[in-house]
Amino acid sequence: MTLDALGVAIRFALYLDLMAAFGLAAFGVLSLRGSERGTALPLRPVMVDAGALGIVLSVLGLLVMAAAMAGVPLTAIDRGTVTMLVTETAAGAAWIVRMAALALVVLVPMMGWKRPGWALSVIALAGGVAIATLAWTGHGEMDDGAIGWLHLCADIAHLIAAGVWIGALLGLSMLVMRRASRIDASHLALSHRALEGFSITGTVMVVVIVVSGLINSWLLVGLAGMRVIGDSLYGQLLVAKVMVFVAMIGLASVNRYLLTPALEAAIDQGNHARAIGALRRSLGLETACAVAVLGIVAWLGTLEPIASAAGSS
Repeated sequence: MTLDALGVAIRFALYLDLMAAFGLAAFGVLSLRGSERGTALPLRPVMVDAGALGIVLSVLGLLVMAAAMAGVPLTAIDRGTVTMLVTETAAGAAWIVRMAALALVVLVPMMGWKRPGWALSVIALAGGVAIATLAWTGHGEMDDGAIGWLHLCADIAHLIAAGVWIGALLGLSMLVMRRASRIDASHLALSHRALEGFSITGTVMVVVIVVSGLINSWLLVGLAGMRVIGDSLYGQLLVAKVMVFVAMIGLASVNRYLLTPALEAAIDQGNHARAIGALRRSLGLETACAVAVLGIVAWLGTLEPIASAAGSS
């Protein structure tokens, strides 16, 4: 595997891991109540594992970044290059903040799970900080001044909203994927409430993703770049990302307006198996689309944007 391909793979894994940690914690805070936060889903081990994996992936990502900066193989990087990257660059400062935030993600559930609501709130905050640091490893720091801050803020809002959405997908999938023998009336009621309750939050997240995505497109592509968007790999991947995102919106709409009401009706009739099966398939497809989007985003972050290419030509 080449250094570039390894970098994309690590970025993808890190995006997925951090969004799972942050998003599931946010789902626990927003969609679960009281004791449900400690019992409805196995959130405690997931938080510990995701935080630990995030630390490992962040270290690997730093080493790959140092190797790319020095123009040497991964096995040939030296301590000086890594130290310089950590202490003298914005990406290095963001890395330090991420490592501290991920340490909280690991330690809080290990030490304070007697109050799962408080623990999940702290983890969600720390996870949100960890996700925000990813803005300094992509195109978010390419501009200076007010435009640079606008770009960073748009990137952070994009990442946070995506994390909330993906976390909800994972949480809802974990609820409906439970074995049939463990699905009783209270679990059905919880699943329906979580599905119905996320509809408003989900709508807000979609709006944030669209608005921040438009800002990023303006900065990275520009109006002139829209005419030649299909001529570069960056443009082709961006179009693919938008198409998959539109598919996600379609699936989310089906869940909200068709499958969730169908589950409620099925619960009232005492025959929920078909409704649960339909939700499992739809949530599975939506989650697969989300994973595909993260893969595309990880790749896009290593390519030169259309606006930059046009400016340098």
